[in-house]
Amino acid sequence: MDLQLNNGVNIPCIGFGTWKIDDYDTAVESVKAAISYGYRHIDTASSYGNECAIGEAIKQSHISRDELFVTTKLWNTVSHYQEAIDAFYESLNKLQLEYIDLYLIHWPAPKDYRDNYQKRNIEVYQAMEYLYKEGKIKAIGVSNFVKHHLEELSQEIEIPIMVNQIEFHPYYYDEETISYCRQNNIVLEAYSPLGRSQVLNDPIIQKIAEKYRKTPAQICIRYAIDNEIIPIPKSVTNERIKSNLEVFDFQLAKEDTERIRNLSHTHGKIGSYPDTANF
Repeated sequence: MDLQLNNGVNIPCIGFGTWKIDDYDTAVESVKAAISYGYRHIDTASSYGNECAIGEAIKQSHISRDELFVTTKLWNTVSHYQEAIDAFYESLNKLQLEYIDLYLIHWPAPKDYRDNYQKRNIEVYQAMEYLYKEGKIKAIGVSNFVKHHLEELSQEIEIPIMVNQIEFHPYYYDEETISYCRQNNIVLEAYSPLGRSQVLNDPIIQKIAEKYRKTPAQICIRYAIDNEIIPIPKSVTNERIKSNLEVFDFQLAKEDTERIRNLSHTHGKIGSYPDTANF
């Protein structure tokens, strides 16, 4: 199953996340396992420190390049046009690829550039537009942007934002940002779709999992897919890597989706807020 971006590029509706998989051998083996089980969408970032390992895993998998969708992200230390281009090519070389499928600005308001983050975002996005036109990137977007960041940047750019990767799970539903993205044809991705495992012990999630004879993790992943948000679960355990992909033989009933959504009314965000993050 794929979703289509606003430039016509297809993106797989589930990805394999690699955050905090910083051991080289573990990263290589995890990504190889993910590809062997059927993942075709691999998500990394320059700040994860594992682009070299992921590049090696892709190489060892002997899979056709056009079958894979690879995402990486521009880190907060980059603030100027040429720096962004240089950072992109560094990532490209580490990944041993000819092009990147999706390149994202990782955070909208880095601590060191918070006073003029709007200018920084415009400049680095313009560098991404150049690389997109050169065919080095198939799609461009952002991560951790909320509505006001999206509005500010959209007014100053030529190529519309295609993707916004945000925190999304049963405990957190950023309605304002999600609604804005849907209204503006920006595809949403969900990092931490399992709520960094906090959600998995929730009695409501466990009860729904029993109903469908699925794991709590599979319920969380299906919840994202049913919301047309691309989940990016992460695991280094082969059994869980495989299990997290086994979510296409069922669909949540509307009342169960609503029960899960209601959890966000009494819980909340687990990760950092983009306007106050300490990095």
